[in-house]
Amino acid sequence: MLNAVGVPQSLLLLGGSSEIGLAICEEYLRKGPMHVVLAILPGDPTGDAAVQQMTDAGALSVRRVDFDATATDTHPAVIAEAFAERDIDVAIVAFGVQFDDEEVWQDQRKAVTEVQINYTAAVSVGVLLGERLRAQGHGQIIAMSSVAGERVRRSNFVYGSSKAGLDGFYLGLGEALADDGVHVLVIRPGQVRTRLSAHVKEAPLTVNKEDVAQLAVLSAEKGKSLVWAPPPFRFIMTVLRHIPRPIFRRLPI
Repeated sequence: MLNAVGVPQSLLLLGGSSEIGLAICEEYLRKGPMHVVLAILPGDPTGDAAVQQMTDAGALSVRRVDFDATATDTHPAVIAEAFAERDIDVAIVAFGVQFDDEEVWQDQRKAVTEVQINYTAAVSVGVLLGERLRAQGHGQIIAMSSVAGERVRRSNFVYGSSKAGLDGFYLGLGEALADDGVHVLVIRPGQVRTRLSAHVKEAPLTVNKEDVAQLAVLSAEKGKSLVWAPPPFRFIMTVLRHIPRPIFRRLPI
């Protein structure tokens, strides 16, 4: 439950080793000590460092639960464990994968895995979070989408299509939960500087994970349902959405 000055007391990060997700948690922890639950893939070599990062950032407690995005049959138990000790004020959905974009559309196994993690698993936990937060009568969901899903392009269409699905689901979930005291924020970042993008040529308007984190927390506090990171991407994507397909396919993006 939010405290007397409206600060959350507990955070859940699904994708508990996500650099962006951890940055959002750190941004919340700047407001005061909170309980943090990190849902992390079993055997993730960065899991211990994520727990330590939250401890160093001032968390009152850090609890680690096993979470395999592809094992959707285990998700009800994962969410039940995450909520076992107390209500969750803010749940951050920040897991996902992006395989080699040219390889994945020609590899059935990898294509299915990418879509299962980025879309199917996101829907799975979203439904469960909606049930829990509606039952407790309050809560905030922050879902990490991507500008890649706003208009799917040839260069990464498997990834883009999976993010388009996630984006649409969480925007709809926000509408469905609007009367239940539960808010949903969808964030559409462009390229973000993380270890996963270190090998990729930096694109215009690339931002730091801390920038996304600050935007996420501020936007959630303002009750927004959709933001772009950085904000100017909103106007760029407005233009790109209306370019005719024969011209769009020729663009170097």
